[in-house]
Amino acid sequence: MKIAKVLPLYKSGNKHIFTNYRPVSLLPQFSKILEKLFNSRLEKFIDKHNLINESQYGFRTARSTSMAIIDALEDITNSLDRKKYAAGIFIDLKKAFDTLNHGILIRKLERYGIRGAASSWIQSYLTDRQQYVKMGEYSSGYLGIDCGVPQGSVLGPKLFILYINDIFQVSTLLKLILFADDTNIFYSNDDYNDLIHNINNELMKLKAWMDINKLSLNLSKTKVMFFGYYNVNLDPVINIDGVDLDTVSEIKFLGLTIDSKITWKSHIRHIQGKVSKSISIINKAKHYLDYHALLLLYCSLVLPYLTYCVEVWGNNYKGSLHPLIILQKRAVRIIHKVGYYDHTNTLFLQANLLKLPDLVEFYTVQVLFKASKNTLPVNLQKLFMLREGGYNLRGCGNFKIKAARTTRKCFCVSVCGVKLWNQLEPELKQCPNIHLFKSRFKNMVFSRYRGFVLG
Repeated sequence: MKIAKVLPLYKSGNKHIFTNYRPVSLLPQFSKILEKLFNSRLEKFIDKHNLINESQYGFRTARSTSMAIIDALEDITNSLDRKKYAAGIFIDLKKAFDTLNHGILIRKLERYGIRGAASSWIQSYLTDRQQYVKMGEYSSGYLGIDCGVPQGSVLGPKLFILYINDIFQVSTLLKLILFADDTNIFYSNDDYNDLIHNINNELMKLKAWMDINKLSLNLSKTKVMFFGYYNVNLDPVINIDGVDLDTVSEIKFLGLTIDSKITWKSHIRHIQGKVSKSISIINKAKHYLDYHALLLLYCSLVLPYLTYCVEVWGNNYKGSLHPLIILQKRAVRIIHKVGYYDHTNTLFLQANLLKLPDLVEFYTVQVLFKASKNTLPVNLQKLFMLREGGYNLRGCGNFKIKAARTTRKCFCVSVCGVKLWNQLEPELKQCPNIHLFKSRFKNMVFSRYRGFVLG
């Protein structure tokens, strides 16, 4: 019940260096069943009493990385739209899940109202756990686990986000957006010197909180980014515990490569490289596989890159997306084994696939549909305000369009998404659930493709 088998999986680099291996923890199945039962009740208790901060997006129902990114992007673009200086600090924690202190966790849970039998069960769940390493036919001896939450467990992530939940109380100035242990900080100010001064002061408080909670920062991997086109003559000095943090112009942020100008050019180039390699694989496989197998390869190797957070980076200049549009058409032609110059509208129809610009709209309007049903997280829901009054029935369910000064703000879901939503037919907006909405939206797009074919 409390014994974990750890399998080291090789990542890259020298095979004789243990840090180049990723440990995967396997737990007994019966243990996971008990965890699921407890986790279900714990989640209901958390939601009932609204215990977890709205800016924590990790391991929570109806929340995703795209929502966390949208939240951050709206804050950054709002600042730039108001001609403020904006900065982001991307924190890297050292093995946060593995260093969690059990005593501190229990005390925090009791403060949240998790006491009595529930508290005793969690203490029993965390204590006297053991693990061993297995490589091939060889196994190590058992070793006790004195801290951290069990890797590979159902309950572990939920306990962790409760453990770090009070980090949001450390600063009233900084905006924190978390996805489990992925900690990202954003702050803006009219004055550049005040920006630097305030960030350094607040980071001192954050470091003190980390020390008290026995969590460690990886300062070499913690980066700072200044957003916008401002030319600052002074070298920005952001430091934690006397160590100056590196300033970067682009960084990986929840799976997306974000740049200081928020153009998404680096991320699109990254997708372009990945998709090109995948198309090469599909092209070689077309001589041996039939249409359905090739379509499955496309949905496995290409489509995930085109759809991941596409509502964030896909609302962009047409020229920026053009290389990906060309690659997608090439992939569809390979699947159907047709010539390089064949028209693709019929091919997309046959495969029941959406073109990239329509994929962008498809995922963008889903955010607005959730907003219309008031099911978005609070931080995002407040971005969308329904229009009031009026007698135009076609305008029912429309949102207010926000004024935007900069192009990057215009590309945000809160602006371009609202414009797209307001243009939809009332029958589409009034769908009772998201599944019917997605089906009808796709049918609307496919009817447009048919029109092009017939025309």
